Amino acid sequence: MSKTADIRLPDPSRWKALAFIALAQLMVVLDATIVNIALPHAQTALGISDANKQWVITAYALAFGGLLLFGGRIADLWGRKRTFVVGLIGFALASALGGAAQNQGMLFGSRALQGVFGALLAPAALSLLAVMFTDAKERAKAFGIYGAIAGGGGAVGLILGGFLTQALNWRWTFFVNIPFAVVAAAGAYFVIREPAGSRNRSSLDIPGVVLSALGLVSLVYGFTRAESAGWSDALTIGMFVASGVLLLAFVLTEARVKSPLLPLRVVLDRNRGGVYLSLGLAIIAMFGLFLFLTYYLQVVKGYSPIRTGFAFLPMIAGMITGSTQIGARLMIRVPARKLMGPGFLTAAVGMLLLTQLEIGSSYTTLILPAQLLLGLGMGTAFMPAMSLATHGVEPRDSGVASAMVNTSQQVGGAIGTALLNTIAASAATAYATSHAALGATDPELLKLQSMVHGFTGAIWWAVGILVVASAIAVTFINAGRPSANAATGTSAGSGDADGVEDEFKVPVVAH
Repeated sequence: MSKTADIRLPDPSRWKALAFIALAQLMVVLDATIVNIALPHAQTALGISDANKQWVITAYALAFGGLLLFGGRIADLWGRKRTFVVGLIGFALASALGGAAQNQGMLFGSRALQGVFGALLAPAALSLLAVMFTDAKERAKAFGIYGAIAGGGGAVGLILGGFLTQALNWRWTFFVNIPFAVVAAAGAYFVIREPAGSRNRSSLDIPGVVLSALGLVSLVYGFTRAESAGWSDALTIGMFVASGVLLLAFVLTEARVKSPLLPLRVVLDRNRGGVYLSLGLAIIAMFGLFLFLTYYLQVVKGYSPIRTGFAFLPMIAGMITGSTQIGARLMIRVPARKLMGPGFLTAAVGMLLLTQLEIGSSYTTLILPAQLLLGLGMGTAFMPAMSLATHGVEPRDSGVASAMVNTSQQVGGAIGTALLNTIAASAATAYATSHAALGATDPELLKLQSMVHGFTGAIWWAVGILVVASAIAVTFINAGRPSANAATGTSAGSGDADGVEDEFKVPVVAH
């Protein structure tokens, strides 16, 4: 392989392609939260027990989180466009099955299938961006749009889920995916032109597929089970031990096989490793907050599902502004760490405001400004994080590098929901017990006070997690600002020890 200048002209249809890629990404991201609001209605309609209702969420998370690396490798092997279209069609069919579900088994199965096809779709979408947008300025704009959707899609899901559940019925939270998928698949088929010579046709690493899938499934299930059964539960502990053993075996296998599922060069790169770790931590904090605010607004404040969804609009606005107006404009002028570090800290300040929540807290003076800061901070950090995670990756590795971004998000989301919810539940129980002993007379008021106390206790942990994410971003990530003609398939330059900003070097692999 020689290092020569890349004379390939940009795809003239790349901006049209971005619209369909963004639509597909929005569908996947909002699907992670759209079902949450509809879950109580689906539970009643299908007679799902309280013990089994978690499987509507868990089946999706296990399949998605466990198969993402496999999906990324398939994208590199089959081709990103083909994998993208297959993922969309499969996701639409799985959604139709979920909307038509007649019993809990059918619903759980459809959610697992959504996770399987989402694991194909998500890394293919991100890696298509990575190989289609090679100019630094255009890449900044494209990833700005993608980052805004990735960050704000979950909140959009809450709005859409509330509207569909209240105006129609819970089944439409599944059926709504079908037009998204059909339009995106048709557009991708006719518009996307994947660059030639960017596939990785090496044989599939079957041991790596099995070990990574089982290891990630064990990890996600361990955290999900901890939420309901507790951290001392024997099966919970067993899942964590099994996950550790399986993932260690996976790493050892990848270091030895000829064609690894996850080439260790992808994750051992200092900058990409810093992105994966800091992004995963930030998602832990963010997903926990979605859960707390949803319950606070609906249970404590008495908001309807639709009103609750619209109450998240300031966060969406902040994310879009932070991603497209701050992150995208500054990404080509300053190093990623100078956006990610302050971005996560800004989000931490917004989270810090929410530690002051009380039963009678004002939405306008407390929750709204907190959401704006959270959105601005996350949007500013997400965009350069997603761009840097795939920058400097050889085209043959772009699918698996993209899959690692999605893996950090999915695993972070599962951990965040379980970890912070467990902390909140423990704090609420302790508060209720101590105040009942002191002679509290209004049980309903005590219940709400305990709930809010639990939320604020867990939010303090989220603040700390965001501060750690900021520190990791500033410490680990040392890439300088991208040069004006930086391209995928390059090696990222490093900032000097004294903080001087290097340009990214632009060697391109010739195929």
